[in-house]
Amino acid sequence: MTEIEATVEEVAAAADWNVRVSLIRRVPEAFGTNLHRDVYARIADRVYVPNLVPDFAYVHWRADYELAHIEEAYRWAHSLTQGFSRTDVETLTQAVATQSKTLLVFRLLLGLTAQELAAATRIAAERHGVPFLSVGRIKSLEAGSACSPETARCCALVIDEGMRGELFGAPPTGAVQPKIRKPDTLEGWITVRRYATEGVPLEVFLHQRHYGGAFRQLLDATSTDRGNILEDAVEELLGESGVKFIRTGSHNQEEITRRFGVTVRPAPDFVVFNGSDTLRALIECKVANDGGTARDKAARYAALRAEAHRLGGTPLFAVLAGLGWRRTTDALGPVVRDTDGRVFTLPTLADMLHVQPFPALIGR
Repeated sequence: MTEIEATVEEVAAAADWNVRVSLIRRVPEAFGTNLHRDVYARIADRVYVPNLVPDFAYVHWRADYELAHIEEAYRWAHSLTQGFSRTDVETLTQAVATQSKTLLVFRLLLGLTAQELAAATRIAAERHGVPFLSVGRIKSLEAGSACSPETARCCALVIDEGMRGELFGAPPTGAVQPKIRKPDTLEGWITVRRYATEGVPLEVFLHQRHYGGAFRQLLDATSTDRGNILEDAVEELLGESGVKFIRTGSHNQEEITRRFGVTVRPAPDFVVFNGSDTLRALIECKVANDGGTARDKAARYAALRAEAHRLGGTPLFAVLAGLGWRRTTDALGPVVRDTDGRVFTLPTLADMLHVQPFPALIGR
């Protein structure tokens, strides 16, 4: 067994996290500078990579994405248009005015987001002198709010011209095609009626996933929730343990500098302190789902390490998620180096409270 292999195994077999940290801190003394990159990468691969979870396997759910929400709207749309056989402007106007939830079905048939439909109503407003709709108004209608005849007519005009391919005009170049050229609306209402009667073939359903991406809309709609998943978990852990901390943001950068002397901008995601406002730890959370992104985000920890040293050796912690951190040589390895091995993932997050300085801060 080589000296590097022995060190990696010793770190992996450490009795606890504090021992692991002390072993990793010895790496610069035990190996020449030219070997550091390899040593940290191999430690990262052996000790930390196994705890990275595939966050792409999960989505943040929202009640308005439940099937029942669509089913109700679809039943109304199907009934009020007689199985999509009556789709003139007047019938569509009456359908939306009678049950505004139908707008959700018609919007999805057009392949538009709520923001895009709002923009489309401005086109109808200019052409026909009807009032346009805001994004908020569209969402409230899709939730079932009352709808005036004028609003319903605006929606109907957009739906009608959109399904006939007349709303947006001809494509600007041959490299693009209208959204209406998708299987369920390829022939306008004809294919809508066919699918409503015969069902959507599984291969067509899978084709939609192929170019639209399973859960794509939901992932886009919950991007903030996904971005905060680590910060929320850390906040919950520290809050329940009684550790004093501040979760930083754009609103309190000056406070962090004034109270704790942290000058790096932006400040780390969390600053941990004791009862006398003495800074005790810095925590930075990063999600990376590809290696290139992980490599770029790793540079942040180098900057925070320099700041931690300037502040007298304040311990720096990393909380990571995403399979991009499997890139060890120039991504995870450097983070292990810059944090002295204080690297945690969601499965190991609770263990962070056993690492100095947290034991002395719990419940204080």
